[in-house]
Amino acid sequence: MSASLPYVLILYYSRYGATRAMAEQFAAGVESCPGIDARLRTVPPVSPTCEAVDPEIPAEGAIYASLDDLRHCAGLALGSPTRFGNMAAPLKHFVDSTSELWLGGALNDKPATAFTSTASLHGGQETTLISMLLPLLHLGMVYAGIPYSETELMETTTGGTPYGASHLAGQRSDRVLDDHERHLVRAQGQRLARLALALQPLREAP
Repeated sequence: MSASLPYVLILYYSRYGATRAMAEQFAAGVESCPGIDARLRTVPPVSPTCEAVDPEIPAEGAIYASLDDLRHCAGLALGSPTRFGNMAAPLKHFVDSTSELWLGGALNDKPATAFTSTASLHGGQETTLISMLLPLLHLGMVYAGIPYSETELMETTTGGTPYGASHLAGQRSDRVLDDHERHLVRAQGQRLARLALALQPLREAP
């Protein structure tokens, strides 16, 4: 990743690896667009006891996100498994910590999107995506889903919605992304990258 290029922040929580696999495909879509980078970041799990402390750097995968990762991004993608039709608590906990960015309008007019994975086909994919959309709108961001010009939306029998990419991970979270799911999450990453590049000059204008 180049320090001089704008970047799309791909911020996700993944317990068993399915959402992480989606995040990596999303990053590939972003980086297929010249002139912009992908920055993968995750969040630590939350604990019912205040004494529990996670290491500052996770043992594997992406490092933990900071508010500055979010403040300086050109675009944002949130990724989460579904939890009873809602985003997972660790991601929600991080989003709830962004009040200073909201107060300062730091994310106004930046494009954003979301993606999710579920254990079952009708396990709340669309409601989870909508639960992630709501705080993005409060933060002043411009939400971008997946248009039906991506014909895989009409062909998929597993994951894929106009609200954002989704993946049917299976009961053991061991089902890999199929061709339709992979195409849609990459297309979503590519679209967000294009929008981030297109909107950046408008945000920088006096």
